[in-house]
Amino acid sequence: MQPIIKPSSELRKNYNNVAEICRTNKVPVFLTLNGEGDMVLMDIETYGRREENLATAERLIAAETARLMGTQGYSIDEFQRNMRQAIKRGVGKNR
Repeated sequence: MQPIIKPSSELRKNYNNVAEICRTNKVPVFLTLNGEGDMVLMDIETYGRREENLATAERLIAAETARLMGTQGYSIDEFQRNMRQAIKRGVGKNR
């Protein structure tokens, strides 16, 4: 999808229209001021999804950095055993 670019005056003149564009297209709207990029506007759902994706990427980078530095990880068997134990603990709390 092409970026959506609007002058900042559009936001002042017609907030509801710009907000609807954000909500409908689920992409950021880039606002310009005097022909230059100034701000980015997005609906709260798009922002939340973006924040979740960034947090996931940060965790993956941290894990890969630790792996490259020689931090000991878990074997598949150890991981599965740990997950089963965590599930059992979680199920026991719901009863």
